[in-house]
Amino acid sequence: MAKRVVIGMSGGVDSSVAALLLKQQGYEVIGLFMRNWDSTTNQDVLGNPTLNEAICPQEVDYNDALSVCEHLDIPLYRVDFIEEYWRDVFKYFLEEYKKGRTPNPDIMCNKYIKFDAFSKHAERFEPDYIAMGHYAQVRRNGKVELLRGADSSKDQTYFLSQLTSEQLKHVLFPIGNYQKSDIRDLAIKHQLPTAKKKDSTGICFIGEREFSKFLNNYLPAQPGDMVTLDGDCLGKHTGLMHYTIGQRKGLGIGGNEKYGNDPWFVIGKDLKKNQLFVGQGFHHETLYSTSCTLEDVNIIDKALALDGLKCTAKFRYRQKDVGVTVEVSSNVVTVHFDEPVRAVTPGQACVLYLEEVCLGGGLIQTVYKNGQVCPY
Repeated sequence: MAKRVVIGMSGGVDSSVAALLLKQQGYEVIGLFMRNWDSTTNQDVLGNPTLNEAICPQEVDYNDALSVCEHLDIPLYRVDFIEEYWRDVFKYFLEEYKKGRTPNPDIMCNKYIKFDAFSKHAERFEPDYIAMGHYAQVRRNGKVELLRGADSSKDQTYFLSQLTSEQLKHVLFPIGNYQKSDIRDLAIKHQLPTAKKKDSTGICFIGEREFSKFLNNYLPAQPGDMVTLDGDCLGKHTGLMHYTIGQRKGLGIGGNEKYGNDPWFVIGKDLKKNQLFVGQGFHHETLYSTSCTLEDVNIIDKALALDGLKCTAKFRYRQKDVGVTVEVSSNVVTVHFDEPVRAVTPGQACVLYLEEVCLGGGLIQTVYKNGQVCPY
């Protein structure tokens, strides 16, 4: 009998081709579409009013997924994870912004929804594997290892870094060893309905709307002063949650006689005083740090000794790898950078690698420069 795979169908080209490849490899394929946010009403999961705009075109995505499954002659089922998403992803998203940090909901969505709630729901189909259309790979060689996707520009292991070996044990990533261009070519060759569909970007529950407008609906903004490190007030910010470390766009600070015309960047925040620190120059010295501590650390290989480990790290998606040394002391995990790194931001993920193997990672808690806490 053919082995059975339940695949997450998003309505995009990547999951469509992933399903196609599984069919070609002889698997019995079952599609499952996840509905994580209620975009059909003007209320959230708690009954609170939301904005009167479409949040995420999930109905379009579902219909596209259904068209692909019909084209491939595989069944498609639909499941709601709205309450789980609200509890495990969206509430975390809001709490991080309340703390003045910059969260990454995609990481939590993978951890709690796509590879937890999804896997548990898929059990009713008694599958041998579950599959997703991520650009990543799994190697099983006495242990389970998460490997970078073959297309370095699309590699998604950064967003999968909170998964455990147990979660990865029965996971397939059919497109992980392909280039994105190959995926498009395969979709066109096999006349998949999503072959020329544009890739989705941004956070699904926000969609195409202005981010700050959406956020204000849940966290009322508290405007305050934009100041230099010397205390000069250069304008007003619209709420600290609307800014991230290293940001240039949207500050609205023009040239003046004292500071000239060089561009301004966000270099720090003071939550107690509700002040946004700004400084001139992309390479402003305050933006650079030399170490950080991590929380919610997840290492995929539980036997790996972290203390003293020399490896590389990413502090943002698509950022180049940076050489680091990991230190563990009194259960505190500190990552020391081989060279100063720009805009390492609390709330974002620090993901560790040994060449092509993603080791896991943690959320950035506190950032330091030469032992001193940065104003982030």
